[in-house]
Amino acid sequence: MKSFENKYLSELAIPHHLITIIRQIGEYKGKQDLYKKQAPEMLENLRHVAIIQSTESSNRLEGITADIQRIKELVEDKTKPANRSEAEIAGYRDVLSTIHSNYEHISFSKSVILQFHRDLMKYSGKEGGRWKSASNEITEILPDGTKRIRFVPVAPHLTADYMKELHDLYDTLEKEGDIDPLILIALYVLDFLCVHPFLDGNGRMARLITVLLLYRYGYEVGRFISIERVIEQTKESYYETLQTSSQGWHEGKHDALPWVEYALSTVLAAYKEFETRFTRISSGRGSKTDIVLNTIDSIIGDFSVSDLQSACPDVSIDMIRHVLKKLKKEEKVISLGQGRAARWRKIK
Repeated sequence: MKSFENKYLSELAIPHHLITIIRQIGEYKGKQDLYKKQAPEMLENLRHVAIIQSTESSNRLEGITADIQRIKELVEDKTKPANRSEAEIAGYRDVLSTIHSNYEHISFSKSVILQFHRDLMKYSGKEGGRWKSASNEITEILPDGTKRIRFVPVAPHLTADYMKELHDLYDTLEKEGDIDPLILIALYVLDFLCVHPFLDGNGRMARLITVLLLYRYGYEVGRFISIERVIEQTKESYYETLQTSSQGWHEGKHDALPWVEYALSTVLAAYKEFETRFTRISSGRGSKTDIVLNTIDSIIGDFSVSDLQSACPDVSIDMIRHVLKKLKKEEKVISLGQGRAARWRKIK
């Protein structure tokens, strides 16, 4: 909410290079419908991969991990959580699925945020769907083992009021339409993380909210490319810019621009990856080999010939086996068994 106060916004000057990034993102946004019309089947495969990567990366950023094959099975709802980490992962899966499936009908309100948090925590046994009831200072452990406080969020007894004001200001600014939606998203997420409204799950909630708000303004890249994975790949910048932009936040004297630039850059990076993958898919249409190679490249975890047949219905089983044989010779994949039921694994 501090980023949305009139005095702060009136003094926030968006530099030219950020305006350029916003323009570039807008150009990529304009290509979305074309991509969806030209290769819907292959984009469906990208969508499936993105959900798995998003679930894995967003949880791993919080130290929540599981075997990739287990994550894949959890995302595909083929198994139940077997431990606390998998319970956290399953909760993220549910909320992300809700966003992807129903974003057009989801209002952006405090009650929705609470509902998302409830669903995020529902398998873990932790309290969900309520604002925090205790302080939650953000700390880090230094190399010598000592603990340092990086940021002190809003106090528990003020959290409900801060979240109400944050949403009231956001709604007003959205209706006025004077600020670019991408800037609004970045500022909302910054303020959300500074309030830190929940005892647990704030980082994951912030990333889920980012995906929802991008959808809200027509930016669908999160459906096909994992925004969370882009963040994980740049996590040093994520934490550095968040710390920089949160300094002085309580007094409304913070510099939001480092965080805004980082947030915009992640969206642009996701769109660039989307275009790269789409181009590879499109150029591979005339080559059965390229279709198989592109499919293998997009698969997470182990796979079988049957998996490739399902993903490449126009490619013969002989061609699929030929490609696998070539990749094995090049030491890019290994076989984990014999026959048609054998599993294959990519070598990184």
